[in-house]
Amino acid sequence: MQQSAAVIQVTSADLPLSCPAPDAEVWAMHPRVFLPFEQSTQAICPYCGTAYQLLDKADAHVVS
Repeated sequence: MQQSAAVIQVTSADLPLSCPAPDAEVWAMHPRVFLPFEQSTQAICPYCGTAYQLLDKADAHVVS
C-alpha cells in the first residue's frame, strides 16, 4: 500500500482489503470492515472515513 495526502492507494494485490490495516496503532482500531471494489475504484471506510483508491482496476476485475 502507498499512502498519499488524503487517499490510500492500493492495488489488486492488496485485495481483499479491510480497514483498519493490520499494522494500525491500537488507538486507531475500530471493528474490521472489508471494503468493496466490485463496482468502483474508490472505497471509504464507514467507521473512520479513510479513503482508498484502487490503482489497477483492470487486474482486479472491477465492473464499471
